[in-house]
Formats: sequence, structure tokens, C-alpha cells
Amino acid sequence: MASNPLLSPAHLPDFAAVRPEHIEPAITQLLAQAQAAQAKVTAADFPTDLRSIERELDVASEALGLAWGIVGHLNAVADTPELRAAYNAMLPAVSNFYAELGADEALYGKYKQVAAEHPPTDPAQARALQLALQGFVLSGAELQGAQKERFTELQNRGAELGQAFSEHVMDATDGFALFVPAERLDGMPADVRAHAEELARAEGRAGEAKLTLHAPCQVPLMQYAHDRALREQIYRAYVTRASEFGPAEQDNSPLMHEILALRHEEAQLLGQPDFASLSVLPKMADSPEQVLGFLRDLARRARPHAERDLAAARAHAQALGLGELQAWDLAYVSEDLKTRQYSYSEQEVREYFTLPQVLDGLFALLGQMFGLSLRRIEGSVWHDSVQLYELQREGRLVGHVYLDLLARVGKRPGAWMDDVRGRWRRPDSGQLQTPVAHLVCNFAPGADGQPSLLTHDDVQTLFHEWGHGLHHLLTEVEVGGVSGIDGVEWDAVELPSQFLENLAWEWPVVQRLSRHVKSGAPLPRALFDKMLAAKNFQAGLQTLRQVEFALFDMRLHQAENPAVLELLSEVREEIAVYLPPDFNRFPHAFSHIFAGGYAAGYYSYKWAEVLSADCWAAFEEEGVDNPATGARFVDEILARGGSRPAMESFKAFRGRAPQIDALLRQQGLTPVTPHD
Repeated sequence: MASNPLLSPAHLPDFAAVRPEHIEPAITQLLAQAQAAQAKVTAADFPTDLRSIERELDVASEALGLAWGIVGHLNAVADTPELRAAYNAMLPAVSNFYAELGADEALYGKYKQVAAEHPPTDPAQARALQLALQGFVLSGAELQGAQKERFTELQNRGAELGQAFSEHVMDATDGFALFVPAERLDGMPADVRAHAEELARAEGRAGEAKLTLHAPCQVPLMQYAHDRALREQIYRAYVTRASEFGPAEQDNSPLMHEILALRHEEAQLLGQPDFASLSVLPKMADSPEQVLGFLRDLARRARPHAERDLAAARAHAQALGLGELQAWDLAYVSEDLKTRQYSYSEQEVREYFTLPQVLDGLFALLGQMFGLSLRRIEGSVWHDSVQLYELQREGRLVGHVYLDLLARVGKRPGAWMDDVRGRWRRPDSGQLQTPVAHLVCNFAPGADGQPSLLTHDDVQTLFHEWGHGLHHLLTEVEVGGVSGIDGVEWDAVELPSQFLENLAWEWPVVQRLSRHVKSGAPLPRALFDKMLAAKNFQAGLQTLRQVEFALFDMRLHQAENPAVLELLSEVREEIAVYLPPDFNRFPHAFSHIFAGGYAAGYYSYKWAEVLSADCWAAFEEEGVDNPATGARFVDEILARGGSRPAMESFKAFRGRAPQIDALLRQQGLTPVTPHD
């Protein structure tokens, strides 16, 4: 056990050393220690003192959380059958511990006693105690007898189902491969085509190309491949992943129904009419009705723009000789229309955004705006493409961040930030623990020895995840539960990430980020101006698509035993201007709400966009490189973490409540007149 890397006290985990056989003994030992600490602090003679509780329970549960977080992270980015089996074998025990901890009536009583007899005077500690008490209520601590037992069962089964849902999506994505003659890839970016041919050659199929459903292949194929039949084939495979159209063992249909039923029962046990009502209790939004009103208002404003976008796409499909616009034509036709309308192509732009140069430019920007310096260091990583950086601010260690940016088999699709450790004044040693984070993306690897080339959308994705990372890393709070992203309302947590995306549209920033892959020249200003002119291309359609997802999510969690596909059809009839084909099974891979923590919370993306656009407007008013504005954003938003309500932090930065006008202006959704 002494050599088990999951038990190491080292600040940075030894990821490379972790093996499946380490998981069961380490997690079992850490669970036992956490359970012993829980029993100790709930004893009648244990002092009702926050610091004493932290020294026993928080230290033990943090050690468990760190080790289990390492295992969960590896399960997401370096999946193997052996690792998955070991993870799933321990998942019930870990889920049960956290479910029982959150519902522990005796522990809840201790915290209530602390609040009544020794309320903390420090605002961050007071906020942490307030959120902890709320967490106990939402975790079933006030339930009794059979109801409490059932609540724990719901939590445990829900964790298993969410993991299975995620695995099905990953397996369906990884399991698809299509070999085609290389000439069928006409129109696709040269590096994407070269990589597909490399994959085929590696399997002894020279002259062919191997196509997958991973984003670096699937997205450009749908945008650029001239072969309409090939686009249809890939579209069908992608939108039917993890559904009844594939292997029965990967079908998420029964999982969705059970997950929704369990959530509804959980809400009713806690005295709420539905899971949507339960979900908003700890969020900024007051009620599901407020959220629905917000979404429908946004849809009303975006609809005229979306109708105009769709009419233009349909007309262009006719001009290209495609006849009726099909779902597998939409990305292709839209890309061609944008190229002709604005006289530039995304393929041309990609050649200026090499991953090494983008990172160099981003790091320089973080230094200018936030006083950060980043230094790459050696460390134990889970894949040889992963980079580890040490961050300092004004000569002081801020934290560490791992960058895992390239797509590969065995890695979950998408992009995300996750924490390894949070900033915390440790009660066992008095030492300040600095934060550690992962930033994960799925960019296309370079081909033929060339660096990875990013689309401008990829650049924005990287900035987005760095926004989350900065929120976690730049906190000045030292209280567990409210430092960094912890304790931030879920519908405000996207504010820093969406805010940082704006920087990818600033000319001085783009100059730093861009160097042509062959000539080394920066992106020409004329090309940037064309990109800027096209920034809100099809913004109406894109907004309606996000509103559709959010409205579907919220209504799904308001209903008891909903028919998922029928409800989605209802939402589309209300919101969408373009309906996908009947075989589309989008919900079956909607991991955000079924496995990713966004249940009845997907609206958070649009909700937080209002906050981030309004914050960005302050930079537009005061100057993007105004150091005073940047410092105020750090001090009032990033540094505060969850130590106060998000609305208070927003008002402290902006001086008033948020307004939707900045978002509408930013996305070109101002009212359409007959003369537009």
C-alpha cells in the first residue's frame, strides 16, 4: 500500500503510475478512513467547532475525493476495459458513502448547532456553512426511515446509470469506423484528409481513408466533403449513437427513462413537485417558470433572424444543385455560403492557428491581463501529449494546470475543465494548498509531422476552458467549499468561460495567436475583418438550437414519466425553424443532462451569456487592455469564487444588475425590420 500512487501525499498526482489494481485497495482504505472520521465528528462529545470538524472529516474526505477524482479523470481520458471495470467496481461504494454523508442527520445536527452557537464571523466561512446546511437538506438529511433509505438508493443508482450512459456514448463513438477510397474526401481540409489516410495505412489499407465519429473528423467532413452520400452516412451514424439503431448493449433508451424516473422520485421525496423545481433551488434562477420565460423570450427575439438564416441556406442549396436542403447538407451549405458571402474559408483561417502559437499567444495574454506567468514543468501525466504548467502571479505560486488538448481513442468527446485540488488553508497543517486543474479538449492531431491546426471555433473553445480554469486557479478564498468554482451557482459558473471567449475576437490578441503553418506570417488584417464581419453568421439558428436544448431539458425534468422523443418533438415544433429527420436520436448522446451535471440546468449556458456579455461590455466601455478593469474583474468575479452569491459579485463588478441588451447586440440579435 505504501507504493500505491492513489495514497501518495504528493501535491501533484502520479498519474502515469496508476494501474487498475491500485483502485480497489486505495479507495477501500480511504473510504474506511472517511467513514471513521464521520463517526468521530458525529459523536455526542465531539466539539461543535467548524475547525475541529474540518480537521477530522474534511481532511479525510478530501483525500478520498482526490483519489477518486484521479480515477474518474483517467476513466474519462485514458479509458481501458481494465480501468473501467475497476472504476465501476468501486463506484457503488463511493456513491453510497457520499449519499449517506450528505444525508447524515447527526452531522447535519452538528452543523446546525455550529450555526446556532458559534456562527462564523468570516464571510467566506459563513457562506460555506450556509451552503453546507442547504446541501444537507437537498441531500435528504431531513428525511426519516424508509424515505431516507430510498433516497440513498436513488443517489447510488443514479450514479451508476450516469456512468453507463457516458460509457455507451464513448463506446458508440469509438466503435464506429468507415473505410472509404481517399478520393471520396474531396473538399476536406488537407491535414484532416492526411490524418484519415494515415489511420487507414496503419491498418494496412493504403489508398483508403479511415473515418470516425470523433469531432476532428466528423465536424470537417460535414462542413467540407463534397460527397453528399458520404455526409449522409456519417450524419446518420452520428445522430443515432447509443440508440436502438446500434448495438442493444449500447442503447441509452432505457437508461434515460430510468434516470428521469429516479430524479422525479428524488424531487418528490424532498417535497418538490418535480426535478426542475429541485434543480433551481441552489441556482440564481428563482423557478423553472422564470427560466422558461427567459428561454422563450430569447427564442422570440432570435426567431426572425433564424428564419432569415434558413431561407438563405435553402436558397443556396438550390444554387448548388442539391435541391431540398437535408440535415446532412446544412453544415456543408452553410460553410459554402459563408465562404462566398464573406470571401474567406475556415480552411484558410486554420492554417494560421497552429496549436503551439495559439498557446504562446494565450499565455502572453494571460500575463498582460492577469499578471500570470506560466512555466512548463516535467510531471507524471497520463499521455505523452499532455503538458503540465506551473502558474505564478507577481512572483507567487498560483497553482498548476494540465493541458490535454488532442483527440484520441479512449477519451471522452467534448471539452471541459475539472479540478484536481482546490485552494484551501488546510486545517491539519495550517499550510495553504494551491489549486490544480485539468483543461481537456479534443482538437485534431497534426498530420505528416505538422502541428495541430485549430479552427477559430477551436480557439474559442480553448479560451472558454481557460476561463473556467482561471476561475478555479485565481481564487483568493482559502475556505473549502467556496474557493474557486466550488459553491458558485451552476447557472453562473459559465460566466468567466464565456467572457474569455470574447478575447479571441480582439485584433491585437489574434495577432499574437496566429502564425501561418508554412510562412510564419500572422493572420492578415483583411482576413480578420472578413471573419469579424461573419462573426454572427447564422446566429439566429445557433441561438434557437441552444434554446431548444435548454427548453427540452427543463420541460423533460418538469414532467412525470415523459415520453422523451415525443416531448422533444413538441419543443421543436414550438422553437425550431428547421426540423431534423425522424431517425435523429439527439437525446441518446445528450451527456450534459444525463451524465454531466446539467440536468434541468442546460439553460445555464444562455443565462450566463447574459452575465458574460454584460461584463465584457464594461471592457468595451473602459478599454480591453485597461489594467484597472482587468484587476476589478479578477478581484470581484474570479478571486471571490463561491464565497458570496454570484449576483453580488456581478453587481460589485458592474455596479448594477445584469441586462440582456449586451448579449443581443453582441450576437447581432437586434430587432429585424422589414428593411433589414
